[in-house]
Amino acid sequence: MLTRFQAALAIVCLSVTTTFPVQADNSLSKQRQARLPGTPLEQLQEYAIDSDWRVRREVATNRRTPTELLYQLASDPSAEVKIAVATNVATDEKTFMKLADDTDKNIRSVVARFEYVPPRVLDKLANDPDPDIRLEVVRSFNVSKATLERLTEDDYPQIRELATQILANRQD
Repeated sequence: MLTRFQAALAIVCLSVTTTFPVQADNSLSKQRQARLPGTPLEQLQEYAIDSDWRVRREVATNRRTPTELLYQLASDPSAEVKIAVATNVATDEKTFMKLADDTDKNIRSVVARFEYVPPRVLDKLANDPDPDIRLEVVRSFNVSKATLERLTEDDYPQIRELATQILANRQD
């Protein structure tokens, strides 16, 4: 015969095991829907403010997400969401500029390394206080000649030398 405690514990265990998978399935369903290119705008807007960062990340990776929504997601508290915005080919220059000001060095690094980042954003990142970010700018295929020339006068020798070397080999 079960004690009251054992019976209560069994009820709690049953309720946890029956509700948790439903919540997980719901989140997975939202994630799948958020990444589909055909998901309606209204649904993407709803998912962009979902409490689960993984759902918001999938909205940020969707190449059909409108630029206004990507701009909104560039302020997300989750770094994973911001990185997804930074690597989305639909992200516009205004949003890249916002991400280039992010306090998280990892976000700025992803922006500097993304192959489709506009040269104006790289020019802005060339003034980053972190030398690692400026080094990523020098290595970018999209960096402008003017930005490289400016970086030949950087405080850090590695940045100066690499910028000088790339300019010498560049054929613009």
